[in-house]
Amino acid sequence: MDEQAHTASKREAGYRAAELVQPGMVIGLGTGSTVFFAMERLKERIAAGLNIQGIPTSLQAATRAREYGIPLTSLDEYPEPDLAIDGADQVDPKFRLIKGRGAAHTREKCVAASAKQFIVVIDESKLTTHLNAPVPIEVIPFAATPVVARLKFMGGLPVIRQGVKKDGPVITDNGNIIIDCSFGRIDSPEKLEHDLCSIPGIVENGLFTRFTKKTLVIVGSRLLTSADVIP
Repeated sequence: MDEQAHTASKREAGYRAAELVQPGMVIGLGTGSTVFFAMERLKERIAAGLNIQGIPTSLQAATRAREYGIPLTSLDEYPEPDLAIDGADQVDPKFRLIKGRGAAHTREKCVAASAKQFIVVIDESKLTTHLNAPVPIEVIPFAATPVVARLKFMGGLPVIRQGVKKDGPVITDNGNIIIDCSFGRIDSPEKLEHDLCSIPGIVENGLFTRFTKKTLVIVGSRLLTSADVIP
């Protein structure tokens, strides 16, 4: 898929998700380019009279939402959003995900867990038969060294994510660092997600395996069931 087709597919997915938003809804707003296309369409619908509120999962998402005129709220005000719209780095046939390239997966997971429905917007390149991408892991800086050691003991290849056009590591909106850890093919994403979150110092990881029953995946203009993804 060339870049133009790639962008068109993401726009279609974002716009299709935005059409599922109903008047009066409170929606989670994920971080990333495909979700920003959903915000773009929501801007048009708000201008036409749609009344909604959004819960941003990052400073970047909040900034973009304000630019688009989307009224913002929080989980404190609305602890059970109607739906959450988010992207993903990989999606397998059971709708298990790897997320976190935008370093916002902790807040994204909080919103996804709280929402009544979780809508994942992607292009075809994000579909995979097995999850195998590096797993983003948010870690408190105090525990970075022992966490790296533990990840290596588990067979992972951890790398502290470095900033672009800045010196030092990426810092999340929560004030933590990101470790991207490669495990190769992940045969049991549920177990790995649990095991990672049992390590002291890890705040959250980018494996999303607990929301499959309320997940709807949109690829371009297509709404998928898990059976549609990959035979």
